[in-house]
Amino acid sequence: MKLMKFAALAAALVFGASEASAQDYPFRDITTAVVWGAGGGTDTINRMIMAEMEKHLPVSVSVINQTGGVAGSNGMVYVFNQPDDGYTLVGLSESNVTAAVQGGWDQKFSVWYPFIVGGSPDLISVPADSPYNTLEELIEAAKAAPGTIPAGASGSGSIHHLNLLALENGSEVTFKFIPYKGSAPSQEAALTGEVQLVVTSLAEQQPLIAGGKLRPLAMLTPDDATLGDTTIPTAFTAYPDLANYLPLKQAIGFAVHASAPANAKAVLTEAFEKAMASPTVAEWAKTNFYDLSGASGDEASAIFATLESTFAWTLWDLETAKVDPAELSIAKP
Repeated sequence: MKLMKFAALAAALVFGASEASAQDYPFRDITTAVVWGAGGGTDTINRMIMAEMEKHLPVSVSVINQTGGVAGSNGMVYVFNQPDDGYTLVGLSESNVTAAVQGGWDQKFSVWYPFIVGGSPDLISVPADSPYNTLEELIEAAKAAPGTIPAGASGSGSIHHLNLLALENGSEVTFKFIPYKGSAPSQEAALTGEVQLVVTSLAEQQPLIAGGKLRPLAMLTPDDATLGDTTIPTAFTAYPDLANYLPLKQAIGFAVHASAPANAKAVLTEAFEKAMASPTVAEWAKTNFYDLSGASGDEASAIFATLESTFAWTLWDLETAKVDPAELSIAKP
């Protein structure tokens, strides 16, 4: 009888401790593991937003990098294998939705409860010494020599690769796509002459454009963009059929396990919303050419589900996916 009472008391203590821990979240520091390299867009956004969220949390938030794998799969696997207690977040972007169909891991993106800070619009640029001064000149050259003009973008299935494909479809040309492991290497390839054009984001290109190393030809969005004294025209004016394929927008942010405790999600959501409403984030976005989102939870999950569907089936149709999206129950767009 005494043994049973002792066991009951121990169970009650354990339950009480667990309940208190859940109620007190967070009672220890939080770690965000970014799946892309230091200094990139996803890394920069996560370090910025975590610094702002930390102001509304009773603990510190550290940011580390867990890179490699397929479409950021190493970092996602690392975080997925951590306890789903809300203390390890994953810093990610829209390009991670292709990890499963490319064989990086066997999970759909629905295993995450995401938060979207925002993203920067893509554009097409050429080296400063390029013979092409307008998008029309580049397109005409591509029509004259299909599949011969080398074009750089981050790897197959990335947002930049899909924007390049959309440009090809909307203008009825074919470039010679050369994939790189990120935006920085693809931009460097343009500077060294390995490729004659590059598709990355305005946030990533703007220092190279301002420094006179890249010449912007067109935004791959419906609106023009202004960079200093330079107006970058939309590609939609010259090629209206692009509206059938674009725009495809970045969705950069972070996520917690979908199975994390409800109170952990609630605390993170409150800190995220307060951070997104801060003047610091607004000024950062303006300075760095990012469009803010602020979506979280179900709203952000719906956005990522659409991206996962679009990206996965595009790769499957291009015969570059290793896993049939249907096998993963990814709906067709």
